[in-house]
Amino acid sequence: METKRAYKSFRYKANTAWSSARRGTLSASGKPNIVVGSPPEFKGEPDIWAPEELLVGSVNTCMMLTFLTLAQSKGLTPMRYESDAEGLLENTEGKYRITEVMVRPRVTLKDKTEFERAREIMESVEAQCFISNSIRSRVTITAEFAVALSPK
Repeated sequence: METKRAYKSFRYKANTAWSSARRGTLSASGKPNIVVGSPPEFKGEPDIWAPEELLVGSVNTCMMLTFLTLAQSKGLTPMRYESDAEGLLENTEGKYRITEVMVRPRVTLKDKTEFERAREIMESVEAQCFISNSIRSRVTITAEFAVALSPK
């Protein structure tokens, strides 16, 4: 007989409050506030976080955390992880939506013997990432791996 696994559920809360023009504050209990608003393309200001950037940033951050979690479970500790991400906002069927998020991680490892394991882990990141599983956008990962330079 097959045993059913009990999965936990979690809730996350955030509050937004309008302050002026196309600007507001994003807050959550116990965390610093973030000033948010429309991007310049939609009559907003360039120096504040837009929802589009926060969505792309959420995917990018989730990919990093998923990679690090999976790497730790496989005994791999990267020397460094950096990632750029870009979202494509398009008008499809009369509605704007982020249609694609491209994530470009650069992972630095101790030596070349870790490359294959790191690639295998990276291949499973998108399927395991909670945020990419929550959006309709196509998510692509193009990873680069390098070996840390040894001190001379």
